[in-house]
Amino acid sequence: MRFTSSLVASALAVGASAGNNYLGFNSGATLADRSAKFKADFTAEFKTAQGLKGAPGKFNAVRLYTNIQAYSQDDPIQAFEAAIDTQTSVLLGVWASGVDNIDNEINALKKAVSQYGTKFTDLVIGISIGSEDLYRNSVTGVKNKAGVGNSPEAIVGFINNFKTAFADNPLGKIPVGHVDTWDVWPNATNKAVLDAIDWIGVDEYPYYENGKGNNIKNAGNLFDHAYDATIAAANGKPVWVTETGWPATGPDWDQAQPSVENAKYYWDEVGCRKLFNKTPTFWYNLRDSNPDNTMKFAVTKDLSTTPLFNLTCPTTFDTNPSSSSDKPSGTASRPTGVTAATATSGSVSGTGGSAAATTTGSRSGSGTVQKLSAASYAGVAIAGVYALL
Repeated sequence: MRFTSSLVASALAVGASAGNNYLGFNSGATLADRSAKFKADFTAEFKTAQGLKGAPGKFNAVRLYTNIQAYSQDDPIQAFEAAIDTQTSVLLGVWASGVDNIDNEINALKKAVSQYGTKFTDLVIGISIGSEDLYRNSVTGVKNKAGVGNSPEAIVGFINNFKTAFADNPLGKIPVGHVDTWDVWPNATNKAVLDAIDWIGVDEYPYYENGKGNNIKNAGNLFDHAYDATIAAANGKPVWVTETGWPATGPDWDQAQPSVENAKYYWDEVGCRKLFNKTPTFWYNLRDSNPDNTMKFAVTKDLSTTPLFNLTCPTTFDTNPSSSSDKPSGTASRPTGVTAATATSGSVSGTGGSAAATTTGSRSGSGTVQKLSAASYAGVAIAGVYALL
């Protein structure tokens, strides 16, 4: 039996009136062969995202994982130029795992501001200091060999360093957040990070929630549980969904089965029912960039504007709404006069040089999720210079 949500229309109205609930994808700094992406590559992605047939809104935002061009020291990532040309909103990422400073990230971003001025800064909607660093640093992350993360104290220090560096800069007015897996946020150990940020980014993949009945028909309920736990921990701060999706191909994961049909079902039950036009959402993903990840999450092949499945949202859903299911989580707040931005995923910068990386999609879960380590994705780990999430 399918539930018709009478609150969907009102939630859409509330979200629209409160501010911009951005729609976007994650974007890595490298291609599937690990070669660097350049302006033309990012431009092609952004144009496809904006032109997707049947989409429930315009996907004109992007989440980045780094400000540094792949394989450079501190050159600005060329996604910035592509965003300017396509008027794509940008969620900036500062890589923070396995490093003791973010100097190269800051240098690259300052160069970008100096080079592009307000054409760039007016597109920035948010800044994430780190991505899943606390998860990798946790007992669960270590057990699952998730790679080198960072401590809450280090993340707070990076946040303070970033705010000091951009205090007199247009980017100093942009809200600062941190992205991590959903189970990190209710953990009191990480309260200092929660207190230091303006918004929370949550990555959640029911596909990887083994041992919890992670079949596709239960995916909406699993997502709701994780999302609502994050909302409760946020204590009123806006929650942005920075990664979620379901693979169209790949191996089964406990009860979870990849297929185009299931990817469409997840799009409907999580994206359409819960997220799109209600809270800033960055889907995983427009195209796959990690050759080592056997699960493929892309919603389109070869950047065609014709997606693998129908993106049009239904009017009824199978998932029974939870208590906060149809309520906006809090819209991205932006200071007056600051406009939207793009988000891209994937580059890694390390001490002594930047590195390119593509994210496979966060593998979150409270104790039951396994994540491949950064080194295993990269094939090699060269002093933190090249790693894949």
